[in-house]
Amino acid sequence: MSSIRTPDPNPGWLSEEDLREARARLPIVYVQAIPVQLDPVGCVSEVGLLLQPNDVGELERAVVSGRVLYRETIRGALLRHLEKDLGPLVMPMVPPSTVPFAVTEYFPHPSETGFTDNRQHAVALNYVVPVRGECQPREDALQLSWVTPEEALSADIQAEFAGGRGRLIEQALAHVGWGR
Repeated sequence: MSSIRTPDPNPGWLSEEDLREARARLPIVYVQAIPVQLDPVGCVSEVGLLLQPNDVGELERAVVSGRVLYRETIRGALLRHLEKDLGPLVMPMVPPSTVPFAVTEYFPHPSETGFTDNRQHAVALNYVVPVRGECQPREDALQLSWVTPEEALSADIQAEFAGGRGRLIEQALAHVGWGR
């Protein structure tokens, strides 16, 4: 038997002012997904990298990323951000376990982690997510490039990431069996 529920008066969204205040006082939890395509035997054949403008209008590489909302599951956040960044036909295969391959700490200033985000202190849970459907960049992304793992690890592409995020690609590929 189902019951009728009253809409949640606090659905998890913050106003810009509230978000700015929270970022100034608390670490914010994020999920980050590295979309991949697999060959017939299940090995990573391509890595999906977004190209988007940063705050000053320069282009940089990025991965699917976004906040986990209040009362949202990790799986729900992954699905929402994959669809938001890659389109509604992405058909992601979210891992059966929500244990991340890495936890990344971002700070608004250089730190021992090597990861920076000038807006905030953030903690990101990182996942490799195979996708099967059609991907079309949306939101802030201008382009989605599918590159081989070797290309993703190349110095040229690594230099296009900001805030240490190129290392995240190295960690993701090492997690699925690729190395330098």
